[in-house]
Amino acid sequence: MGLTTSTKTFKERLEDSKKDGFMQKAVAKAQDDQWVKREGARDELGHWEQWRELGEQIRQHTISYLPDYLEQFSDKVAEQGGKVFFAQTAEEATEYVKQVVIEKKAKKVVKSKSMVTTEVDIDPMLLNLDGVSVMETDLAEFILQMDDWDEPSHIVFPSIHKNREQIRQVFAEKLGYQGDNDPVNLARCAREVMRKFFLEAEVGITGCNFAIADSGVINLNTNEGNADLTISIPKTQIVLMGMERIVPSIKEAEVLDNLLARSAVGQSLTTYVTFAGIKNEDESDGPEEFHVVILDNGRSNALGTAFEPVLQCIRCGSCLNVCPVYRHIGGHGYGSIYPGPIGAVLSPVLGGYKQFGELPYASSLCGACTDTCPVKIPLHELLIEHRRVMTNELNMQHGFDDFQMRVVGKATATPSLFKMAMKIDHVGLAPLSKKKEITVENMFQYGGYIAKGPGLVKGWTDVRDLPRPPKSSENFRSWYKKHKAGEKND
Repeated sequence: MGLTTSTKTFKERLEDSKKDGFMQKAVAKAQDDQWVKREGARDELGHWEQWRELGEQIRQHTISYLPDYLEQFSDKVAEQGGKVFFAQTAEEATEYVKQVVIEKKAKKVVKSKSMVTTEVDIDPMLLNLDGVSVMETDLAEFILQMDDWDEPSHIVFPSIHKNREQIRQVFAEKLGYQGDNDPVNLARCAREVMRKFFLEAEVGITGCNFAIADSGVINLNTNEGNADLTISIPKTQIVLMGMERIVPSIKEAEVLDNLLARSAVGQSLTTYVTFAGIKNEDESDGPEEFHVVILDNGRSNALGTAFEPVLQCIRCGSCLNVCPVYRHIGGHGYGSIYPGPIGAVLSPVLGGYKQFGELPYASSLCGACTDTCPVKIPLHELLIEHRRVMTNELNMQHGFDDFQMRVVGKATATPSLFKMAMKIDHVGLAPLSKKKEITVENMFQYGGYIAKGPGLVKGWTDVRDLPRPPKSSENFRSWYKKHKAGEKND
């Protein structure tokens, strides 16, 4: 899988998304439910905007001094007997993990939820090793694994596109489950399978919400406890983290944990907030070997550029939960393991424009993502910056699309041409207009709506109603002149 989740083109993925009615309803319901929970949890905390400003300052400071904090963290891990490996690429990261698993002669590996492990394709690598079995221990990721490693569709809720009956069918086929589709019973089935695997696993692999620079420990936030079991039972632990996921001390981690829980799942605090490292001599559980793989994999492309703020991300998924585009196309429409607004900004940074150049255009630029981000990443501004780079610096906008945009730009920037267009738009669009029953006041009273717009407009009219413009004598400008004249006469 890696960073890319589909071999289909962007248009093909959109067509699939438009046909998936269940997914659209599931995403819409999740967004609506999360809105209530998220805003309630934020209000409960109080002074939310000040918390956001503090979170932004912490992340900006850390990114500004990233080499220093990474070095400090690495030294602290080494002091405690752990090992740190800096991986420039996904291949280097997977090779390091592979060598550890082979060296330990491990046969069973347990994994807690981690976007980075998915990004570098850890699962396929492990499954290709002779005699090695892998178990995803996050319930949602476990469901996707049982369903032949289906693609995740959300940063926080990977299996949001599946309903309970679909999950029951997967469990019945793959696990011999014979119960109903009650979520409690399905969870119990998964728990029974996982617990046996936990007790036999030699290696545990986790991600990392935040690495604590001055103490050399990692901070994990989970609601199921699976990450704690992944850390405490296997003798060897491997942590994979993006190089930006670091904070100076536990004080900053506590601030970000508060922001993360409220923004991701609408809770005051996640059920399990864990700080862990190599096992101490006086402890009864924990890893005897502790490895941390710190991954670049394109993140350094953002440093010192206009896209540097994207590295502030704490992977809460809040921007997905307010995005109108994500609401309609779901996670699979983006073709990246990082979907939604954050994915539309981050994926081109990590994977390049050739692979993900369509994503910055998959946005209405409404700004809801920027408004909800707990660390104040200007997401919609970064989407515009991607478009500017592709259009102006890389000259990627060309052909008929470029010609259309130049014509529109010229017409809207020239008063005489704009006035002319306002006079003929009603008549000129008549051949493209279709009659439709009036369901909203004034919506279609001027002779229908545009069903199949020309050129770039088609992308809009395929999924939205575009009313036919009124006659020149009845448009807003004409009305306004009459209205002002009437005021003077009065």
